[in-house]
Amino acid sequence: MAVRCLIVDDNERFLQVARDLLKRDGIAVVGVATNSAEAFREAERLRPDVALVDIMLGEEHGFDLASALAQAPEPPHVILISTYVETDFAELIAASPAIGFLSKTRLSGNAIRDLLTNPGVP
Repeated sequence: MAVRCLIVDDNERFLQVARDLLKRDGIAVVGVATNSAEAFREAERLRPDVALVDIMLGEEHGFDLASALAQAPEPPHVILISTYVETDFAELIAASPAIGFLSKTRLSGNAIRDLLTNPGVP
């Protein structure tokens, strides 16, 4: 059974590219969102296995969304994503409820499955 994924990013172009890439890698992208409010609604409605959450969502922070999603009745696993390198946010990532971090350049179905199997292991 395919992993059900919600992608949260404020860049429409990235959303399309990521959706296409993950679909080819066997990940079922069940929804996308461009801000925290939309992401929370979609997570409640779609109940994805995992939410890929961009650290920088315009004027919002993905860390806040990760915390809000963790409080949901049926929370998805959260993987933080960014064009920034992990070391730029290492302490915030470690303190968040996210199971890990992926650089957008390393985004793949296998990378997502690896984090779901081994949380916290890059």
